[in-house]
Amino acid sequence: MKILGIGVDVIYNKRIQKLIDNKIFIKRTFGKKEVKFAQKNSNRINYFAKRFAAKEAFAKSIGTGFRNNLNFKDIEILNDNIGKPYFFKSKKINEIIKKRFKIKNFDLFLSISDEKDYSVAFTILQSK
Repeated sequence: MKILGIGVDVIYNKRIQKLIDNKIFIKRTFGKKEVKFAQKNSNRINYFAKRFAAKEAFAKSIGTGFRNNLNFKDIEILNDNIGKPYFFKSKKINEIIKKRFKIKNFDLFLSISDEKDYSVAFTILQSK
């Protein structure tokens, strides 16, 4: 196993607070499952801020940022049955990583956290 990339991002939560009232921003940035789960979350601002930071961290971990047809909405952060966040490996994400790194199998690790004013995300991309 080899680490192929890491990414980290920090965001000021008030930046997201101003954006989440804009339905176009939500629609362009977050997947349907992310939006659905946000409705059940008591702190929508931090919920969306952490996911925004995770998407940025992911783009940094692959070393390209948001280029080559990669968009925010392509990256979806879900939670497992005990609440741990993870990247949903869509067909597009699989193709981008396999093409970029010329690998067949990989793991993505994600840690997200927030405090009153800031949210942070850390990502590791590792070959299997």
